[in-house]
Amino acid sequence: MPPSSPGSSLPSLTRRQLVRLLAAAGFGAPFASRLVADEAPKGAKTATVPENKVVPPTPRDRYPATLVNGKVIQPQRPLAVLHETDVLVVGGGPAGFAAAVAAARTGAKTTLVERYGYLGGLWTGGLVLLVYPTHATENGVLTKVVRGIGDELLGRIAKFASGATNYNEGRRDPTTDPELTKLVMDEMVAEAGVKMLFHCWVADVVMDGNSVRGVVLESKAGRQAVLAKVVVDASGDGDVFAAAGAEYEQRLHAIGLVHRVGNADRTDLAKLKAAGFKSLGSVEPLASVKWVNLRGPSTDGLDVGELSRLEMEHRRTIWKRVQQLQQTPGGENVFWLQTAPQLGVRITRLLAATKQLTNAEARAYTKFPDTIGVGGTYGSGGKNPGWPIPYGALVPKKVDNVLAAGRCICVDTKLVEDMRLIATCLITGHAAGAAAGLAVQSRCRPRDVAIPQLQQLLRRQGAYLG
Repeated sequence: MPPSSPGSSLPSLTRRQLVRLLAAAGFGAPFASRLVADEAPKGAKTATVPENKVVPPTPRDRYPATLVNGKVIQPQRPLAVLHETDVLVVGGGPAGFAAAVAAARTGAKTTLVERYGYLGGLWTGGLVLLVYPTHATENGVLTKVVRGIGDELLGRIAKFASGATNYNEGRRDPTTDPELTKLVMDEMVAEAGVKMLFHCWVADVVMDGNSVRGVVLESKAGRQAVLAKVVVDASGDGDVFAAAGAEYEQRLHAIGLVHRVGNADRTDLAKLKAAGFKSLGSVEPLASVKWVNLRGPSTDGLDVGELSRLEMEHRRTIWKRVQQLQQTPGGENVFWLQTAPQLGVRITRLLAATKQLTNAEARAYTKFPDTIGVGGTYGSGGKNPGWPIPYGALVPKKVDNVLAAGRCICVDTKLVEDMRLIATCLITGHAAGAAAGLAVQSRCRPRDVAIPQLQQLLRRQGAYLG
């Protein structure tokens, strides 16, 4: 290594010493491992493939759409089968993550498909960092209802010094760091033996009569099929059950965009409040960072034109707010740290299931013979009892071999706000994955699984059923 530059007070460092220094400074393993690779002695075996090399193009079947009398016609085309699995989970948000881990832990060969390059959905990519509501008051005692896989995930995140707030005995509704949450989700999926397919978008379904037998994926590799014995639709938008012809209702709901600001701990809150700013944002594990929600207009979350317009409109709105903060006494040090990679689409499609769970039933704390989880109490600080969730709310009326999980299950209008939250998605995802795994084991349709066996399996996996 060359000596230090003239006038520098730093001693000459070897590469190994530099690696240690950078690691101590927090630059991390990827940077260090590259330096370690460069440090390899001459003659040692290293990677044989250069970083930039021309290779033959990957062949791709072409069945282009054509214009016929003013209409775009897509011809019939055969699709390569990319993979076959027992349980296929579509969507890697909280519900899909929990479903995949639960199914894999039953021994079912499980595959998880996610359109982005990370897990967590709106929790991580949407920067909706509050896991809420995790508790309810059961028999007069504040009780954690998010247990099993969801609570295992939260506990592992909380082991990191900056991983989570409010995660210990007697406290509820933690906020987690998005990057650590992604990391722990990756670890749990890998440990469970789930096959992970990122960067794939479900374009259609594979049907056998009235049964879903897989999905058609769209990716950089073109269109390919994944076949499965059972599919869990945790896409959030009900993409699978809608394509399969299941009944559903479509709703318009507020679509926002979350952002984060930095230097939150270097502000004068008293001056900001005096100027009309009630808050910088919501708490995070990092004291210097706040996340800020934006509700947005109620519009169609399935309309790409609307989604595109809102992306740009919300970014302009966020920038104006940050500028106002910076120009206000007390907020000069605030900066715009990050805008969420995902728009905050709250609700689009809701499955029409064999059972619609109503707000009246939830507020009456109605117990069902097919209860598969208990939702926490929204808007009451955990003071009210939890609301049992029936398995029937996950099962389509007619279409077979598919279950819904997450924010697209069957509830009425007034219960949407409770059902779509991250904590509840962890619960319904866990149940759907366990049911899918049990259906594979029992060689039956998901609608025909034995409820006592499903409930027993969920309890073995740590779930809370009341």
